[in-house]
Amino acid sequence: MRLLGLLIVLMTTMFIKASAQKPDDILFTVNYTNANLKQVVLDLEAKSGVHFFYDPIQADSLAITFKAEKKSLDDILTNVFKNTGFNFLRHEQQVFLSKTKSLNVNLASDYYPKDTKSTAQTNVNPAQQKLALMQNRNAQNANLANKIYEIGFKTNQIKSKSVTIAGYIRDLKTGDPIAGGSIFVVNSPLGAISDDNGFYTLTLPSGKQTLLVKAGGHADAQRQLILYDDGNLDITVQESIYALKEVKISADRIANVKSLEMGVNRLDIKAIKQVPTVFGEPDILRVILTLPGVQSVGEASTGFNVRGGSADQNLILLNDATIYNPSHFFGFFSAFNPDVVKDVQLYKSTIPEKFGGRLSSVLEVTNREGNMKKFTGTAGIGLITSRLNIEGPIDSNKTSFIFGGRTTYSNWLLKLLPDAYKRSKASFTDLNLGITHIFNEKNKISLSGYYSTDDFKLNSDTAYAYANKNGSIKWKHDFNDKFSGTLTSGVDLYSYNVKADVNPINAYKLDFSIAQYNFKTDFNYRLNEKHTIGFGLSSIYYQLKPGSFKPLGEKSLVKTDIIEQEQALESAIYLGDKYDVTNDLSFDVGLRYSLYNYLGAHTINNYAPNLPIEEVNQIGTTTYAKNKFIQTYHGPEIRASARYSFNQDLSIKASYNTLRQYIHLLSNTTAIAPTDVWKLSDPNIKPQFGSQVSLGIYKNFKNQTIETSIEVYYKKIKDYLDYKSGAVLVLNHHIETDVVGTKGKAYGAEFFLKKNTGKLNGWLSYAYSRTLLKMDNPIAGATINNGADYPANYDKPHAFNFTGNYRMKQRYSISLNMTYSTGRPITLPIAKYYYGGSERVYYSDRNSYRIPDYFRMDLSFNVEGNHKLKQKTHNSWTFGVYNLTGTKNAYSTYFVQESGVINGYKLSIFASAIPFVNYNIRF
Repeated sequence: MRLLGLLIVLMTTMFIKASAQKPDDILFTVNYTNANLKQVVLDLEAKSGVHFFYDPIQADSLAITFKAEKKSLDDILTNVFKNTGFNFLRHEQQVFLSKTKSLNVNLASDYYPKDTKSTAQTNVNPAQQKLALMQNRNAQNANLANKIYEIGFKTNQIKSKSVTIAGYIRDLKTGDPIAGGSIFVVNSPLGAISDDNGFYTLTLPSGKQTLLVKAGGHADAQRQLILYDDGNLDITVQESIYALKEVKISADRIANVKSLEMGVNRLDIKAIKQVPTVFGEPDILRVILTLPGVQSVGEASTGFNVRGGSADQNLILLNDATIYNPSHFFGFFSAFNPDVVKDVQLYKSTIPEKFGGRLSSVLEVTNREGNMKKFTGTAGIGLITSRLNIEGPIDSNKTSFIFGGRTTYSNWLLKLLPDAYKRSKASFTDLNLGITHIFNEKNKISLSGYYSTDDFKLNSDTAYAYANKNGSIKWKHDFNDKFSGTLTSGVDLYSYNVKADVNPINAYKLDFSIAQYNFKTDFNYRLNEKHTIGFGLSSIYYQLKPGSFKPLGEKSLVKTDIIEQEQALESAIYLGDKYDVTNDLSFDVGLRYSLYNYLGAHTINNYAPNLPIEEVNQIGTTTYAKNKFIQTYHGPEIRASARYSFNQDLSIKASYNTLRQYIHLLSNTTAIAPTDVWKLSDPNIKPQFGSQVSLGIYKNFKNQTIETSIEVYYKKIKDYLDYKSGAVLVLNHHIETDVVGTKGKAYGAEFFLKKNTGKLNGWLSYAYSRTLLKMDNPIAGATINNGADYPANYDKPHAFNFTGNYRMKQRYSISLNMTYSTGRPITLPIAKYYYGGSERVYYSDRNSYRIPDYFRMDLSFNVEGNHKLKQKTHNSWTFGVYNLTGTKNAYSTYFVQESGVINGYKLSIFASAIPFVNYNIRF
């Protein structure tokens, strides 16, 4: 009897536990063949305990055939009513069925008694409940559109007040956080945008609310809420199955009007992969060049110029690590592996106060986090490159990794060149590694590593090599739903060497390297629904080895020459406030204060005061001990922007920025080259300073599917380095005598139009821009062009770009890219004369002529594999032609004296059409 009683108690307990399970926790097995709706409903009600409400008349002709094993109730309902015209909405233990397109639950105005307090709150302090919620984050995961999510402690009374919800927007399939995702309240101007970690906070009225979530490359999603109090809600969104139908430069089609940012472009990796590029390799920097206000000085240059700035005035970040040379293979490829990149942001007007150190722009490239749920990968093979990417969980839903690599086998192509280049060789490799670990809902740590190397020889005895090595660690902590912070530390290394060893007597090796060790903290505090405060500090320690020239091998007679090492410390602190005065008027005001210290040990050349800095005016040297402060520069940097929205489709914006730059690029070329030298500001070379004011109008058409914008800007530049005629930049112990500080101005207008959806989509841009420099201070040295304004080397007044995609069928699409720009300035020999018994050349004023205008058209044809979900691999092909018209665009011009005659020549990188093919596989 005791055994029988024990069995009865055990069975009763199990029955009670089973009865207490929520339908979400139970898996069902069903099998229907031509069943009517009533039979299906009775079966599901008996199995789940959920009650259904529907109109039998609407379902009189409905026949259902469906079979499933161990599926959740929501999965069964989704598949049962798929393509039937029926929609369903679940709310706790009720399911509502209807052919109405949009279902929602409206609560009666007197549903909750006005003066009755919840029994559940009788013995609990509401303030303690709220504090517990904020500190012990147990977020709901909202991945269903037809379910109502209740936020906060449920009561029988919804108080009229504002509540704050917070959480993460993540990819449903991989669990990756989605940066730049937009979340809006339906029929309301309220909204928010997720940060780099996918985190968002949103303040909105309590009660029934519907959220609309938009994220680049993902299907739009709606989530229905009942808000009682502050709480947490993580939202997962599904990748758009037909993502290639759309090109998304910004994650949300409303953000360009509603956000405070101006001069900011976000690129989705899917859009990047649709733009035709040389050799068919998706290239981030090539797509950046199609945006308004962004130009390049030539065909094979991955350095770029933004709004009249030089190539070194762009801060290029990969997972918060500084990339000093973003190019591969003579500049034909960028250093970023497209298979691991998640998104790209270019700031060229409203530069956030957390960034500093460059005058023109910030290019922020973010790699994806590894798939938290399963192992996946991609691979691609082209004419001269191959790439492989693998990612997956180390500990499911807690730790993941992502690894990507690229390499080249280009020597076969170089052997097809004319005899003068057949001895050339070139190769590159890059590796990316990312590891992410989620400790809990409040703490996440990310490790990122990047390594790239290039080696090449251009039919000579001289070999070149350069490398980027970067590593960083980032810790993100959520103090509560309103206050979060990140701590980042890392090291960035860039080096190159030049070797010649064919002749043992003259064999040499030239080395250069720059190392920076950085640390920064960034905090974000949502004070209330109107104020969001950002603040933090950063510090960078530089170590430069400007050049060492040494003999290579025991037989070499080369004399050693080493430029003295440099070191400096650049620090900054910042504070910013985003203030929403009303739903239509917002301000973002920030202040950054930067401090720069040039450090010993170092010897400084001294020059006579009030005389040009030239060798003849040097009066001695001063030697400083290790870590001694030699020179200090400091000052405030202002960041301010404002936005006024006339309606959902139209807004105006204005911004003002000041920035300081303490490191300079010394180059005889107009782009970043492997043998460039970077130089720190010192007592003889001042830091650069720039200020910019911008004004823009933003207008969307046809239900937000067409975006347009017009921006105008004016920029002032001070102490930008230009070079004296005949300047020597490599192994120069007194480089300050060959450079001169100039002042300048840049101004222009940018027009942008983008169509987001439909079979035909893409964007076009036009920019008119000028960059003029002036050196009119005779005390600083010989004036340039008699002190008049002269165009910078990268001044190109007109630039037009068109990128279009047309999807003929689901698997077939065609992409076209066209670009035109004014030729860049050059200095030409205009006469010859005899002096001292020899013939000499007389040159024009600096940059008073231009090379021919630039035009190029690229075409690609994309073939997708089938879109079946349940198959091991998915593949695609890309065929195309780069420079379809075979235009012989001039990269540069040069002059050679031949038989007493000076002849001019034009150098073209791609003088004919270049076909390409790429095969890609995803597994």
